[in-house]
Amino acid sequence: MKIYKERIADKMLKRKLAGKGAVLIEGPKWCGKTTTAERMAETVLYMDDPSLMSQNLTMAGINPKMLLAGNPPLLIDEWQIAPKLWDAIRFEVDHRDGLGQFILTGSAVPAAVDEIHHSGTGRFSWLTMRPMSLFESGESNGGVSLSALFESPLQIEGVNPLTMDNLAFLICRGGWPRASLMEGEVALDQAMDYFDAVCKSDISRVDGIRRNTERAKRLMRSYARNQGAQVPVATIAADMKTNDEDMSDAKTITSYIDALKKIFVIEDAPAWNPNLRSKTAIRTSDTRYFVDPSVATAALGLGPNDLLGDLHTMGLLFETLCVRDLRVFADALDGQIYHFRDKEGLECDAVLHLRNGKFGLIEIKLGGDNLVEEGAETLKTLAKKIDTDRMRAPAFLLVLTGVGKYAYKREDGVFVVPIGCLKD
Repeated sequence: MKIYKERIADKMLKRKLAGKGAVLIEGPKWCGKTTTAERMAETVLYMDDPSLMSQNLTMAGINPKMLLAGNPPLLIDEWQIAPKLWDAIRFEVDHRDGLGQFILTGSAVPAAVDEIHHSGTGRFSWLTMRPMSLFESGESNGGVSLSALFESPLQIEGVNPLTMDNLAFLICRGGWPRASLMEGEVALDQAMDYFDAVCKSDISRVDGIRRNTERAKRLMRSYARNQGAQVPVATIAADMKTNDEDMSDAKTITSYIDALKKIFVIEDAPAWNPNLRSKTAIRTSDTRYFVDPSVATAALGLGPNDLLGDLHTMGLLFETLCVRDLRVFADALDGQIYHFRDKEGLECDAVLHLRNGKFGLIEIKLGGDNLVEEGAETLKTLAKKIDTDRMRAPAFLLVLTGVGKYAYKREDGVFVVPIGCLKD
């Protein structure tokens, strides 16, 4: 029997189907899009089924309505190989009774937009899936709810089940659903296989432009070294120039980065621009992140023991893990994750800003009392700079840690929560 771990996206998909005729699920390959959609679907059409693919493509060209038969929701997997289906689905949504008619999933290669004539506005809803958070994969016990922190509880409780060794392994394994069912080296191999597939195939298939595999690997290594930093393309170019003169061209590097964004390998964090009491300039550059920390460790050729021997690097990649989890939770809370830094060097690792205007400030620290104290002071300093006459005060201040036994609320009101205790 196929094992399925409940996803936060399950409830989100159900909600979106209740409000629109069709839902398009996007995200990196291997993150579980099709499996999640299958559980919600009544009928499934696999467009790339080798035994039927030729017939499916022919039918999509001459009579796409034939492919759209069956009890709803109808899941159309790998729909993008027949882009004409998009307009046919839009038409069916307009002329059928009831919502939740179709679910569309696809691989890392986007559809050819020149064959699509309608945007789908009002008929389609979009759902982004990412690799699993620690709560979804079962490593976090979920003792502290992120949504509950917006209500400013008087106290919180949680006991962290994770050790430094656990965290090093989880950073390298990543949140890939299949890997979460494996152990040891076999689980770690999955991220390496993902990295190789991206560099050898997906980065070229995304737009039909043939890209050099070794250059793709070098670019991703440079990106991995700059996780959590606001570095310009010129810095990445300088990092790569030693080994590849051709990759010193900013246009070429931007082309590679854009391709990786299209297939959801890279997901940078946008800058947060609050109203401040001072006139300090705010840096507006995006912060560099992979969609999962295991992409970075695979690019750098690092394993758990390497991280344990270099806690500085582990801390940077732990931040990527936390940002991944926070993004999964933010989607469920109808929010988005931002990064803040001003020209004076004041920085906040993550800002969870909800659509209703509420927001929380989050500092990420691998562990240690001194680092927790440092994070708390940073949060309080930023909170004091926010002009509460022009925007809300932060709903909470949170130091998100890797190690540390307990989740608790400090006397100064700052929450300290290990990632092994956090859920949406």
